[in-house]
Amino acid sequence: MKQPAVYILASRRNGTLYIGVTSNLHQRVWEHKNDLVEGFTRKCGVHMLVYCELHASMVDAITREKQMKKWNRAWKLKLIEEHNPDWRDLYDDVV
Repeated sequence: MKQPAVYILASRRNGTLYIGVTSNLHQRVWEHKNDLVEGFTRKCGVHMLVYCELHASMVDAITREKQMKKWNRAWKLKLIEEHNPDWRDLYDDVV
């Protein structure tokens, strides 16, 4: 099922972060976890889904992703901590 989403992956608590956008969150995170996505996440071992938000359209999701990518690191960490204070991997919660 297509559902636009913005997500944040982390290598570990307070580790390396990656922000992405997708129309199929479960599939995309699975691809990251299994190192099927070449580039930054594979190279840096960024596999834990620590934050996600769903959007009504891809345009909205892409706009939000671009906004979040401009944030400083402290703002990103604050967002994660507010919604996922234990830095739990949310992958199994995404269906």
